[in-house]
Amino acid sequence: MPSSAPFADNCLIIAGQVAESNGVRTTPAGVPIGQFLLDHHSGQVEAGLPREVRCRIPVVACGAALAQAAGRLSPGARVRVRGFVGRANYREGEYRLALHAAHIDVLNTESSED
Repeated sequence: MPSSAPFADNCLIIAGQVAESNGVRTTPAGVPIGQFLLDHHSGQVEAGLPREVRCRIPVVACGAALAQAAGRLSPGARVRVRGFVGRANYREGEYRLALHAAHIDVLNTESSED
């Protein structure tokens, strides 16, 4: 694998509710990491037809500020997360995806469901 990959489009913005929070841990290198599971539910149009969309995606928030923000989230909190998609871990043969957060917005909890 090259030491530096070329830049390519990889951006995801998704809103939903925190399904579960795994708190904050610190890597052996001393980097704080917050993790939570985001539950998304929306109506979309595909091929001109309405479609109900549901998915759950793990969110990884690295660095002090983002990890602390993720660690404060409780189940049911409504959030919008912007970041890039990558592997959840780098074990050989493991290709589950996770959203690596660059920004987390806590949304108004008084709004209606997704």
